[in-house]
Amino acid sequence: MNYRVAVIGAGPSGITALKNLLDQGIDAIAFDRNENVGGNWIYSEKESHSSVFETTHIISSKTLSQYEDFPFEEFDPETPDYPSHEVLRNYFQAYARKFNLYPFIRFNTLVKRCEWKGPLEWVITTETEGEERVETFTHLAVANGHHWKPRYPSYPGEFTGEFLHSHTFKKAAPFEGKRVLVIGGGNSACDVAVETSRVSASTSISWRRGYWIAPKFFFGKPSDVVAEGTKWLPLKLRTFFNQILLKIYWGDYKKYGLRPITEPFGSTHPTINDELMHKIRHGKVKPRMDIARFEGNHVVFEDGKKEEYDAVIACTGYWLTHPFFDKDFIDYSSGPVPLYLKMFHPEIDNLYFIGMFQPLGCIWPGAELQSKLMAQEIIGKWNRPKDIKALCEQEVTNPHYHQIATPRHTITVDYHLFIKALKKHLPKSYVSKTPITHPKEPVLN
Repeated sequence: MNYRVAVIGAGPSGITALKNLLDQGIDAIAFDRNENVGGNWIYSEKESHSSVFETTHIISSKTLSQYEDFPFEEFDPETPDYPSHEVLRNYFQAYARKFNLYPFIRFNTLVKRCEWKGPLEWVITTETEGEERVETFTHLAVANGHHWKPRYPSYPGEFTGEFLHSHTFKKAAPFEGKRVLVIGGGNSACDVAVETSRVSASTSISWRRGYWIAPKFFFGKPSDVVAEGTKWLPLKLRTFFNQILLKIYWGDYKKYGLRPITEPFGSTHPTINDELMHKIRHGKVKPRMDIARFEGNHVVFEDGKKEEYDAVIACTGYWLTHPFFDKDFIDYSSGPVPLYLKMFHPEIDNLYFIGMFQPLGCIWPGAELQSKLMAQEIIGKWNRPKDIKALCEQEVTNPHYHQIATPRHTITVDYHLFIKALKKHLPKSYVSKTPITHPKEPVLN
């Protein structure tokens, strides 16, 4: 049968989904709202789909953040340990050129509706430059990412100064000379606090809980490369050693004025940042407790401290959302997310989610393996387990890490365990570095 697959997104997950489908001779098309490949890694000073800012670098090292089909060594042997957003954008676009993906991507195209009609039928409505188009596909691969719809916090009162989400933060320059409060303890929050502190009159950072902070380097090596050396250990033992190492490295959080960590490593997503502690100890970033309420330009914290600010930047994460689905059909915005290997739906066999997981590490290597497994199933070389409903439920009730109940922690996986689980289902010869000759133009209805 002639299968026809729609891929939503041409970011890091979407392009590897498209590449691996085409590798197996499957007719596939990707749709993306941007003008080029790259997803969130296409930096723009304008508010857009992108969520990177001027100085963003990846928080996992290049060693554990590359496609096996296209290692960084082949792209540029001088790629630094932690590439910038510009290097990554070029990397993704080089991947798309090498594997001749551009003819199979429709840019400036919004996927408006996806309607499931049966085991081999999806009706998909797209819009390009104001013109709608309805097409039919046999399969759907969802790779629209999960860092694009901001989640705002809610506090009593009203803040009358400038209030924005980190999604719209593009560079520190507009905050020169201002009194800035950053909300959050994740990667974006710590990066924004560090960057604004270089130019602001003052920068404070508000935490509602203690966060595990990991440096980018241990013993002269990227920290995730060091951690990889212990992947053979049971997860609980690895977690224990991570806690000990970080406590030795930073010492007591009280010395930094930060609220203490009360949850074990892995119960919240760890933050990778070398500079926050340095900025705190040099007085450039001031730790604050959680916010109790807003009073005009003033912020009252839970310990009673009251301070005036010109700008509040909420680095409070994103919603997991799929606006092209009817909410009665699929809605994972509040969790749980019962998908086998974070990609297979328990009931809909012709639907795949690619890259919709949050590892303690990088998404793209796992998305690449998911894409290969998807293609193997479509061509009939792999069969999903018959007890897939039970397996989906098992992933929800027995996650790698038992995390706190927040929207951010519904799709977390351990990088090494997840990669291992995916590879178990793939043939030994799954790596495919040689570009495949495709038709010049995709087959369209």
